[in-house]
Amino acid sequence: MQSTTDPRPSVLLAMGPDIHERLFEPRHRDRLTALARTDPALVAHDLADPDPRVAAALAEAEVLFTCWGATPLTAPVLAAAPRLKAVVHAAGSVKHHITDACWERGLAVSSAAGANALPVAEYTLATILLANKRVPHSAHVYREVRADHDWRAELDGAGNYRRTVGIVGASRIGRRVIELLRPFDLAVLLYDPFVTAAEAARLGVEPVPLDELCARADVVSVHAPQLPETHHMIGAPQLALMRTGSTLINTARGSLIDEEALLRELLPGRLHAVLDVTDPELPPPDSPLYDLPNVLLTPHVAGSLGNELHRMTDHALDELERYAAGRPFADPVHPAALARSA
Repeated sequence: MQSTTDPRPSVLLAMGPDIHERLFEPRHRDRLTALARTDPALVAHDLADPDPRVAAALAEAEVLFTCWGATPLTAPVLAAAPRLKAVVHAAGSVKHHITDACWERGLAVSSAAGANALPVAEYTLATILLANKRVPHSAHVYREVRADHDWRAELDGAGNYRRTVGIVGASRIGRRVIELLRPFDLAVLLYDPFVTAAEAARLGVEPVPLDELCARADVVSVHAPQLPETHHMIGAPQLALMRTGSTLINTARGSLIDEEALLRELLPGRLHAVLDVTDPELPPPDSPLYDLPNVLLTPHVAGSLGNELHRMTDHALDELERYAAGRPFADPVHPAALARSA
């Protein structure tokens, strides 16, 4: 048992099975045990029905170190954690496990959403540049013809010089995309009803209504949160406004786009799409999205994976270090902001 004079906070890891093995390298475990009183091999997969060791650790925990698959922190769960003061989340959204009971309890909450935003923004930047260059299209044609071809005629008008990109949503990811686009010869439009003209000017974008953005942009990239009011925000009217040959990119949530309406534009080849998320999340085996030559379909890989998970771990450990030193979190989550976030 740890000494009661040890000033380090007591920390319990709480996340889905096997996630901690991908999240933590030896250096992370060493840093965690230096910062906190914890057993890095003890991971709580179900706080609502914990085994005795987890129950004992939860009763002593001052901080929960969470990631994907964490148990929702309901009032009964919190009642079993009388010393709990903070939750440090080593991933993006906290909506799946931070409940009203957490705010009523006055818990401090931190998220690695900023760290997770970077790989999504990098994926988006890459696909914007490839879409304007018509790389997915030319790769498909090349695979089909397997012979000499008039690529100048095929790709007439392709390229990234003075193209227009429309960003839907000035979220963390949307803002990172805007930042990454700055070195390129591109005009950037933004639709976000919460961004003022002055803030848009600071971001270096032109604020426009959604319909105007869809009508003017060569690429439309969606970065809005999944909320009741954003369901199918890109529907048949907006898709009809998009220029023939333009590209729709979605790395946010599948429900933001009316997929049936999108398919009506994709099947005849009028529009192109890059879809990292769909509705449903896994398209059925007979979905045309798998085979359409004008669609780049990826299995929700834009966010952190592989060694990118370690960026989120480093961020969460930085936050834990701040907490242990009595300093505020660098990336706190506030309940009011959750209403407009993913």
